Amino acid sequence: MIPDRCFGSVLLVLFSMFANVLGAFIGVNIGTDVSNMPSASDVVSIIRDHQITHVRLYDADSHMLKALSGSGIEVTVGVTNEEVLGMGQSASVAAAWVNKNVASYVPATNITAIAVGSEVLSSVPHLAPVLVTAMNNIHKALVASDLNSHVKVSSPQSLDIIPKPFPPSTAAFNSSPNSTIYQLLQFLKNTNSYFMLNAYPYYGYTNGNGIFPIDYALFKPLPSVKQIVDPNTLFHYNSMFDAMVDATYYSMDALNFSGIPIVVTETGWPSQGGPNEPDATVENAGAFINNLIRRVSNNSGPPSRPNIPINTYIYELFNEDQRPGPVSEKNWGMLSTNGTAVFPLSLSGSSQIMGNSSTVFCVAKDDASEDKLQDGLNWACGQGQANCSVIQSGQPCYLPNSIKNHASYAYNDYYQKMRSVGGTCDFDGTATITTNDPSYRSCIFTGSSNSSAGRGLFPAGAFGPVSPMGESPKLSVSKIRFVISAACLFVILL
Repeated sequence: MIPDRCFGSVLLVLFSMFANVLGAFIGVNIGTDVSNMPSASDVVSIIRDHQITHVRLYDADSHMLKALSGSGIEVTVGVTNEEVLGMGQSASVAAAWVNKNVASYVPATNITAIAVGSEVLSSVPHLAPVLVTAMNNIHKALVASDLNSHVKVSSPQSLDIIPKPFPPSTAAFNSSPNSTIYQLLQFLKNTNSYFMLNAYPYYGYTNGNGIFPIDYALFKPLPSVKQIVDPNTLFHYNSMFDAMVDATYYSMDALNFSGIPIVVTETGWPSQGGPNEPDATVENAGAFINNLIRRVSNNSGPPSRPNIPINTYIYELFNEDQRPGPVSEKNWGMLSTNGTAVFPLSLSGSSQIMGNSSTVFCVAKDDASEDKLQDGLNWACGQGQANCSVIQSGQPCYLPNSIKNHASYAYNDYYQKMRSVGGTCDFDGTATITTNDPSYRSCIFTGSSNSSAGRGLFPAGAFGPVSPMGESPKLSVSKIRFVISAACLFVILL
């Protein structure tokens, strides 16, 4: 029917139009190795509450794709590494996957990209010979469904495929003219797609053996004597993030490919680590993410490509506590599963803090044993000199009468009084930092401002910079109506 065709076409026209007028964006990866993972609808509610406009899924989970329907949020869906081989060997397998996981959801769910595999060239090199074939088969299926102009195909790669990323000007892929990376770049060029890069300054710093200062990894200003300069181009690099992106651009240049933009599909900083991971802290994670948001939202590129913004996806939405590996591997999330921030997040250009309070609080961990909590509570109320009178019977913070509740109050009271002189929020591993104000009814935790701050993760300017003509790119209602009318008329005349 014409109305149905008109509706679908209008959505695609509008999605494409908004994608063109908006500036650099910050998106978020959504991993699911979470023991108490919220429902798909709850995840989408959290995303919308925090004004997140772009998400990347590591698979094509039907629950998430349905929940994202009608949201307008741009979605990158993933072909898992386990699925790459089948799609590389069979065009029909790729076509069936596209029909099931993309065509059946678009346009209601705004799927705009397919990420084929994850760091295939560095983590599962035996799949390299079929990677580009799989991408080609997927693209052909999109062409058959008339979706190829709206849905791009690419494959996220690690910076590890560049053996020596510094100085950026001499960086090059470890490749030959017939290598997979050459074929991948040829595919991206032919299909007008972009290079997906996973860039982690955290690893660049921690594996650098002290070569670079931590401020360089955290986007913090460097003194003049420590400026990072490419000796060949004399470009000054204010952040390791920019240098990593530029190293990838120069590596493409070395293979005579230009005009392929880079989207950073993963970057972040862990908020907690083991004994041998001293730089994985709440403070560093907060500094990295806040400074990253400010960096990306200024709508500029790295020194070699200043006019190409660096669209970026933060790794990641929630801590994936079920992931194997070191402690840091489980602590890359920005938000708790109830939607509160793991660390304070400042809005760009503002002193406003995301979350429900103007400070951080120290509370008992949900999974801490009662014996350890009791020991921590006894220490805080004794040697720690916390004010524990309000958790006594009949006082405002006595109920609920649980060791966890009482320990949270005592831990926080101690932490707020002593943090400025070195007091920590640990208590033998039973405590954690949160920006969610734990105050309730008449029980007010030390440090509470008794006020709520805005919940938005990103400033509107990060998505809608003023156009060169001085007009806001957000279309007025009348213009949107005109676009819809024109699109419908066009479809009717087809």
